[in-house]
Amino acid sequence: MNKANIISSGLLELYALGLASPEEAVEVEQALSLYPEVKQELNSIELSLESYASAHAIEPSSSVKDNIFAQLSTGDDKVVAFSSNRNFTPEQSTTDQKIYRIPSFFKLAAAAMLILLIGSIILNYSYYNKYKNANGDLLVAQEQIRQNQDANLTMKNELNVVSDKNARPVVLNGTPHAPDALAKIYWMKNTGEVYVDATNLPGVPEGKQYQLWAIVDGKPVDAGMITTEKGIYHIQKMKAFGNAQAFAITLEKAGGSPAPTIDQMFVIAKI
Repeated sequence: MNKANIISSGLLELYALGLASPEEAVEVEQALSLYPEVKQELNSIELSLESYASAHAIEPSSSVKDNIFAQLSTGDDKVVAFSSNRNFTPEQSTTDQKIYRIPSFFKLAAAAMLILLIGSIILNYSYYNKYKNANGDLLVAQEQIRQNQDANLTMKNELNVVSDKNARPVVLNGTPHAPDALAKIYWMKNTGEVYVDATNLPGVPEGKQYQLWAIVDGKPVDAGMITTEKGIYHIQKMKAFGNAQAFAITLEKAGGSPAPTIDQMFVIAKI
């Protein structure tokens, strides 16, 4: 078990209270010798237990303290006999010395306080662990909600592009190099904006990326790099052109190329 698990498991609390099994005690002692953080945590737990005991200590009544100081002031060397028969019971020994026994009530009370203390510690750590688990589940749920919201926003934007009355769809068919490849351009007639849907393009090898080209006045012009999200293509906005005669997509090195690699042209379409 690593130091994080030792600290969070509750073994240190059981060890400090003397309730750890022999195997658990060995495990804790090994961790103490290996990890200063574990030793520091144990010291902190022991200080907390001492503070708890001090905070819940029961102060004796003033009459008991007065009786003690009165006996001390007389210089009497005998064992102090308390006046309250409820608290202490004298017994006569064979040497005529008085022996005072602590009633079982106080022993039971002390044991009950210790049990309550241990129970409180265990309960607090149980709730703490449940809180950590619940908090972790909440973070996972929040992340899932965020991802769903992002996915819904992406779908909404794609739908807006496809359904726009000014969108002119252009299908880019595969070349002899990739006959099964297919892509689609949405060219906005009113603004000249260009959107590309590369969903049906083949996957790219590592270090490669698709690049869109517009043929303007007979020359290829860079229209931007096509990006993916974990290997998934979405409709994305590219560079705008007021006039273009054709569009093509080539496979280039990641980041793009200043000129298209002709033998790596996957799809093309004339307008």
